[in-house]
Amino acid sequence: MLVYKDHLPVNKVVVGDTSRAGSEGKLTVGPLKCQGDRNFWNAASFISPASSLHFKSFRSETSTDISFYFKTSSNRGVLLENLGASNFLHIEIRGGSMVLLSFDFGRNQMELTVHSPKPLNDDQWHRVEVEKNIKEAVLQLDGQYREVKATPPLGHTELEFYSDLYIGALSGQRGFLGCMRALKINGIFFNLEERAKVTPGVKPGCQGHCSSYNMHCRNGGKCVEQYNGYSCDCSLSAYDGPFCTDDVGGYFEAGTLVRYDFLTDHGASLLGDPRSFLDVGNLVNLTQEELVFSFSTYSAPSILMYISSRSQDYMAVVLRSNGSLQVRYSLGGLAEPYTIDIDHRNMANGQPHTVNITRNLRKIQLQLDHYTTSTYMLPEASDTQFNLVKSIFLGKVFETGQIDPILIERYNSPGFVGCLSRVQLNNVAPLKAALRSGMKAPVSIHGILVQSNCGASPLTIPPIQPANDIWQIDAALFSFKDEKTGADAVHHNFAVIGGTISLVILSVLCILVFVIRHMFRHKGSYHTNEAKGAESANCADAAIIVNDPAFTETIDESKKEWFI
Repeated sequence: MLVYKDHLPVNKVVVGDTSRAGSEGKLTVGPLKCQGDRNFWNAASFISPASSLHFKSFRSETSTDISFYFKTSSNRGVLLENLGASNFLHIEIRGGSMVLLSFDFGRNQMELTVHSPKPLNDDQWHRVEVEKNIKEAVLQLDGQYREVKATPPLGHTELEFYSDLYIGALSGQRGFLGCMRALKINGIFFNLEERAKVTPGVKPGCQGHCSSYNMHCRNGGKCVEQYNGYSCDCSLSAYDGPFCTDDVGGYFEAGTLVRYDFLTDHGASLLGDPRSFLDVGNLVNLTQEELVFSFSTYSAPSILMYISSRSQDYMAVVLRSNGSLQVRYSLGGLAEPYTIDIDHRNMANGQPHTVNITRNLRKIQLQLDHYTTSTYMLPEASDTQFNLVKSIFLGKVFETGQIDPILIERYNSPGFVGCLSRVQLNNVAPLKAALRSGMKAPVSIHGILVQSNCGASPLTIPPIQPANDIWQIDAALFSFKDEKTGADAVHHNFAVIGGTISLVILSVLCILVFVIRHMFRHKGSYHTNEAKGAESANCADAAIIVNDPAFTETIDESKKEWFI
């Protein structure tokens, strides 16, 4: 994705002879082939203020030209320096919005500074170009901000650079933190990646901490590069903590309200993308908004959120008497406010619930907890612009302008009692501004508001899909239907389940038989071929004769002794 114009090979197109009557021109960009440029993207990341890349000296007498890209989140740092006994070159960032160039001509020193109306420490690419010749010295930033000074007469005869070149600070006190690429001096590209491989504190390429760990900054938090790590900026988020994951919530007692006013240009600009609203003086006209908050309460009816205006337009989120949620939009053009009633559950049950309401012109999307998003459309007669947004009220409404009397009569007394947390309208977090004393915001508190973690995250486990729900499967198996297709499906399921059970039982029986045979094959009587009665016989022959009658007869007949 090509984001910056300077990355394209064509930087400028000039068209002349356009004043003739009837003349016509057409400019198109055909298919682009990405070939890459190793020198242009040759980069190194500086992760320590004491780190620098060291290159051998270069000589420059009559002219010098230097160009490179850099990006950083630090407001100061030395980008490049060449120190010598009497001559030096020095390029530095100061104050997060200024680039300083210093030349030393032996007896003369020259400084050029360029200020940028935009911050230079925005972690975006910026280009620096330096040129010095026998007539002038030029410092240019991002191709449009520049300063030019005439060089001293005969100054070039005294300017010779023979000392080594350092990318970063040689002293290590004001080192550069960030990434630099495409360094070219006098037409020669410097191989930053190769030198970074053998330099401590420098890594080849632009793989910064935020590029690797940006996923850890949650809920709209912005990753900010640090010396040896990163941090998460949660200023535009309703969350807090090191990773913008800690809920910021407060407990409201009866009569407590928080009011956030859009009375200054600064407050109006906090609504985020300027394309989503028109700034009229110091007020705001919204054509789209996103409202997110979490709450838990037992009290109903009550007002959770109310956004007022200097006209009759308003938006409100209330709990009705039965605990169900209602969203009310009044943007003009309708005799009665457009209402969205969520009647399927009681939200005043003491459990934490999350509400996300997003409107873009007439399209409204609403999501409660983990349930699927519902879409609603404002009537055609309704306006699409929320005119002159004035204030955000939490817990209760105390407004001097025009307010819906039905809203006040039914829901405003005695007020919301419970917990609200992570409240955010576009990029405005009114509850966080009220609970953080260090934040300067047009917010006020009436009553007692106690910071609490009572708005813990609601149930985030998504509902089981019907196809995977075992109870749904059982219900389908044991439901009797008259349709033939339903009966066939049930019989098929029974056949599959029966076959599976039979196979399991047969396998278990086979395993049991094998185990029993293995356990008892060496048990039972001990069988030998020894004759019985050996214990009482005088000798072995006598034992054999006593226990084997047949054998005895044989002995008697054939083994008689005769005395002569």
